Amino acid sequence: MLISITGTPGVGKTAVAMELTKRGYKVRSLTDVAKEYSCIMDEEDGEYVVDVEKLSRIKIDGIVEGHLSHYLSADKVIVLRCNPLIVKTRLENRGWDYEKIMDNVEAELLDVILIEALEMEREVYEIDTTDKSVEEIANAVEDIIRGKFTEKYRPGKIDWLTELQDRLEEVVRL
Repeated sequence: MLISITGTPGVGKTAVAMELTKRGYKVRSLTDVAKEYSCIMDEEDGEYVVDVEKLSRIKIDGIVEGHLSHYLSADKVIVLRCNPLIVKTRLENRGWDYEKIMDNVEAELLDVILIEALEMEREVYEIDTTDKSVEEIANAVEDIIRGKFTEKYRPGKIDWLTELQDRLEEVVRL
């Protein structure tokens, strides 16, 4: 069985992967998998350009974490989500340039990765990481892996557009 942990940069994928590793799971990074299976096409500004079509044909077991891991032929895809304003702050703290930050904030706001995962017709779950500790998120991932409480994590419950619109209207009223 292959489990994919994916999401926009800044949602907590790597931290959750590290916690799952502490718990005894073997978690691989998508970058390592892409290198091992020759899916790297190029490198631009220190980032790899991945052949997602080739990536989708890889047949492996385990847990793979990474921004594009939903392109793997995963049995279960877990999309980590986080409030776009928090994602923005996290990426600013990493020193990313403004345009790249805003591209990723927009992607999170518009559910881009979730939609891509759903279009692949796989078993997809989403976890809102906004107000959760790494341990709580790892517990949720373990529940999904074990098939427990999965209804709680079905996609469609997270709506950043509505939430942020409500906050904007509140600020405007003040």
